[in-house]
Amino acid sequence: MDWMGLKGLAEALAVQKDALHIYAGFLIQVAAALLFRKSLAHWLPWLAVLAVELANEAMDFRFGEEAHYQEWQWIGARHDLINTMILPTLLLLLCRFAPRLFRPGAQGAGDGETRTGEADS
Repeated sequence: MDWMGLKGLAEALAVQKDALHIYAGFLIQVAAALLFRKSLAHWLPWLAVLAVELANEAMDFRFGEEAHYQEWQWIGARHDLINTMILPTLLLLLCRFAPRLFRPGAQGAGDGETRTGEADS
């Protein structure tokens, strides 16, 4: 199956193309973290998502039906890049700068509740 046929198959899953980019970005980041044995707070899983997305867009340009690059292709590539990278970027930043959000029993922002087993003060 060729590249565009594979993309057509993905569209047949009844999931919007934009959503596929979002899901793929997240899944690639988690898979890369597992594969490289790195935390989601490390840059390497994020860079893996970026590399795969850039390769995807290069394939779109290479195997697209246009003889020459068109402005709409660049706009579409930028749109896809943003959709793919926004969740991995947010996840990277949260894991790096707000790691307590991912710890078991961490309190929510200003909710004032205590964790189970803590004494009330």
